[in-house]
Amino acid sequence: MIVLRSVSVIGIGETRMGKLTSKSIRMLIKEAGNKAIEDAGIEKERIQALYMGNYNASYWSIQSHIGALASETLEIGHIPTIRTEGACATGSLAFRQGLNAIAAGIYDVVLIGGVEKMTHKPIETITTGLASAADFEYEVNLGSTFPSLFAMIANRYFYEYGDVRKEMAMAAVQNHDNALLNSNAQMHKKITIDQVFNGFPVAHPLTVYDCSLVTDGAAFVVLAATEVAEKIAKKRVVEVIGTGHAGDSLTLAGKKSITTLEATVKAANEAYKMAGITAKDIGFAEVHDCFTITQIINTEDLGFFEKGRGAKALAEGKTALDGQIPINTSGGLKAKGHPIGATGLSQINEVVTQIRGEAGARQIKNANIGLNHNLGGTAATCVVNVFKGR
Repeated sequence: MIVLRSVSVIGIGETRMGKLTSKSIRMLIKEAGNKAIEDAGIEKERIQALYMGNYNASYWSIQSHIGALASETLEIGHIPTIRTEGACATGSLAFRQGLNAIAAGIYDVVLIGGVEKMTHKPIETITTGLASAADFEYEVNLGSTFPSLFAMIANRYFYEYGDVRKEMAMAAVQNHDNALLNSNAQMHKKITIDQVFNGFPVAHPLTVYDCSLVTDGAAFVVLAATEVAEKIAKKRVVEVIGTGHAGDSLTLAGKKSITTLEATVKAANEAYKMAGITAKDIGFAEVHDCFTITQIINTEDLGFFEKGRGAKALAEGKTALDGQIPINTSGGLKAKGHPIGATGLSQINEVVTQIRGEAGARQIKNANIGLNHNLGGTAATCVVNVFKGR
């Protein structure tokens, strides 16, 4: 039997999310990385490895070899670096690599980062880069985009479980309200259900207000073996008590169901089993709301609500800041932003901030066990992590 070491978060840091025209990838890395190291209260010499998540700088910024770029930018010496890529789950994959390395006893302290620079290119270029996370031969070349793929998911969900268009709009409104309380969020704009309904049509039933944002930003996390963390941490230690990683077909057509995302179900069950808990023990969660329908489906697949009941639960206020299980207290991808390579790590920043009790006006009560859920593509990749305060 393999015995793994306990691992904890001791530092977090991120940039503001948004259209950061004046900031390069290097500048985003420097800001967020140094914030995380400073938050951990450690010397850079303690960092033994660097794991960087980046989705598409090779295309959007003509910059590959992001791990070495980050190491040089942060002046952390001749440590090993690696870049991960898994579409929108890229940041969480980097996190898992660092987590596993410490758990296996290879390192004691590692730095994990994610970065994306997207808003400096024409929307056609961004859309093409995003589409490469789907199947280019069988989907994109036939005219599919991610909005159209998730619109198909929404319409199938309507067929199987009933029309939840209003509740989708409510998800957007709720996330925008949460983002108003988050100084790092990209979208500080209060919206109404009518605005969501009447927004610019993207792919029926989705309007522009149902879709996540194009975002520049970076987020970092410092991880340490828990026995080390308890000796050096300057703030409350947040333990990673469970983690799960699962996959599914790249194409939408290859999935057994498009209203139950099996990668989420499998990753969540793996994380819950490792943590020795069930979904009922999760106090709050950052879930992957690339589109409003996805948030509803995710809350069901993660086990928070019965299948087909996620929309009703949202309408009843169960996912609000003062609800049964607050969802996307940060504002989510919908309003905080979606800097693809950094998204999962930005979710983790929020979970840790809540457990530490440092979330200010959006702070929820008794935040002790939280979860981040990060999808890649049309749920072809999924990572779920569970955190608990010590």
